[in-house]
Order: sequence, then C-alpha cells, then structure tokens
Amino acid sequence: MTEKEIKALISLLDDEDAEVFNHVEDKILSLGNQIIPFLELEWEKNFSPVVQERIEELIHVVQFNNLKERLQSWVHSESDDLLKGMWVVATYLYPDLSYEKVKADIEQYYYEVWLELGQSENPIDQIKLLNSVIFGKLKFSANTKNFHSPSNSMINIVLESKKGNPITLCVVYLLIAQKLKLPVYGVNLPNLFVLTYKQGGTQFYINAFNKGLIFSRKDVDSFIEQLKLEPKEIFYEPCDNLSVIQRVLRNLVVSFEKLGESQKVTEVRELLNSIS
Repeated sequence: MTEKEIKALISLLDDEDAEVFNHVEDKILSLGNQIIPFLELEWEKNFSPVVQERIEELIHVVQFNNLKERLQSWVHSESDDLLKGMWVVATYLYPDLSYEKVKADIEQYYYEVWLELGQSENPIDQIKLLNSVIFGKLKFSANTKNFHSPSNSMINIVLESKKGNPITLCVVYLLIAQKLKLPVYGVNLPNLFVLTYKQGGTQFYINAFNKGLIFSRKDVDSFIEQLKLEPKEIFYEPCDNLSVIQRVLRNLVVSFEKLGESQKVTEVRELLNSIS
C-alpha cells in the first residue's frame, strides 16, 4: 500500500460501524511492522480516547505477533545464542529494546570480570574467583524483596539493576563464564534453576541466587528427596537454551498471575505454547 492509502485506512479507525472497523483492523494487522509509525503519528494527533485506545491495542497486537514470529525463528535457527533468546522475551515488555544494547552490557561485564580473573587451573578456585567478581565487585544479587516481579525475567532490567531471580542471575553468570571459556551450563532443577561446572570427570553445582554457592551431587540428591520427587537426569545434567527460555516464560506466567494481569498471562502462555 502507498503512504496515502495507509493514512486513508487509519482514518477509518473512528468508524462506529463494527463491520467496517473489523475490516480496517484486519487490513492494518496484515501490514505488520510497517504500519506502526503511521499508527503512532495518528495517536499523537487524534484526541479521541476511543481511537487512541484502538490504536494502542493495534500496536500491541502487531508487536506481539512480531515477537511470536521472532521467538519461533530463534528456536529454529538461533537457539545457540541464549542472550538473543532472552532479548526476544524482554521485547514483550520493552518492544523497542535493541539486541545490540543487551549484548554490549554483557560484553562490558565480561570485560570487567576478565580484568580481575587470575590464572588458576583449579575449577573450584576459578568459580570462587568468578563469584567474588560477579557478586562482590559487580554486586549482582538476588531480588528477594520483589521475587515475583516480571522485571526479574527481563534481561535488560537485570543487567541494569543487577538484581534478578534464580534463572536470570544464572543466565548472566553462564554467559560471562562461557565467554571466559569455562564449562558452565544451566540445570533445570525443580523450584530452583542452578548451574553446573562440567568437564571431563569434574562436575559440581553453583547456586547463582545464593552468591554462587558451590554444592555437590549429594546436595542435589537431598534437595530432590526433600521435594519428594523421583530423581531424573534433567535434575543433574546441563539443559539446552530452549529449556531456559521456556522456564523464563513460565516464570513470567506466574508473575502476571500474581499481579492479576489475565491478558498478559494468556499472551505469555501463547508464546510458551508456540515453542513447546
């Protein structure tokens, strides 16, 4: 469509005929992202609350559809890039967030950690040193006061505030560790996402939500026993990036349920179902 045709189409958003409005809405949604600047311009100059509300909803639907497509594309062709998956999730609440911004933030933290690390070959010592920089110097910490806040699942907010939930703190930790060539991976424990250092015959676990506390397989056994669950391999071994993103989305569902935001609950479940 030409710019003139698009503007003419948008001018019909105040039509009171439901059939006309539905036709206009379908046409606008079919145009995808290119329609957003025109809708934003109309929102600024149109003082009708009804039209403004319709525009806001249309922009949200276009952005949500785009997010869902981007998430599915990540699963099929970019799932080796965990940071990109976290960025895609964050665009649900921050649609204008750039991937370059979160990537630059991670790069900066990696550089700060790299400057502080020594040359120890001992895995435990390596992790203890990493802990001292991430949780000591950089002051990343658990967001215990607002544990269920949706912001805890937004990688951009976690990188800015240095506070997060177990899984986002683990993501920041492992992204830095893997850039340092350390064999650190996520582990899908029930009720608590953790990390594992695994290389050759060496394996132990790291709790990023508790300042990088190091623990053993026996501790995992005890944790599983306390939860009265049958031990499964996924409770002990590294998980893939898709599992991480799915868990982040499940956390978001819980967050929005606690806030009573039913529309967001429905939408995040739709995102989760689209990649399950």
